[in-house]
Amino acid sequence: QVQLVESGGGSVQSGGSLRLSCAASGYTYSSVCMGWFRQAPGKEREGVAAIDSDGSTSYADSVKGRFTISQDNAKNTLYLQMNSLKPEDTAIYYCAAELRNGVVTTLAQYEYKYWGQGTQVTVSS
Repeated sequence: QVQLVESGGGSVQSGGSLRLSCAASGYTYSSVCMGWFRQAPGKEREGVAAIDSDGSTSYADSVKGRFTISQDNAKNTLYLQMNSLKPEDTAIYYCAAELRNGVVTTLAQYEYKYWGQGTQVTVSS
């Protein structure tokens, strides 16, 4: 059973940094795409960043240059380094995974089958 557990959320002032982690377990599939999504109060969930097994990445325009997605395959852990945080980055952040041959980076949430429970990020001005 695939499990994704996020950690690292919290409260930070505008301009600060946080690093989110997502510990993945329950699979040994080699072709994986993992992504970070977020949902702010009253808004739809949106894609933030994604990375595939080859290390190719995709980012939402709103976070380009500020957020970096990475993975440690030995630890089965996904990361999201968030710098220069803004109040509009406040949201619940979710980790997601899709396991299938040929999967490539995508920010389309319907492409992902497995989801974590989310971690709250709050940025104050």
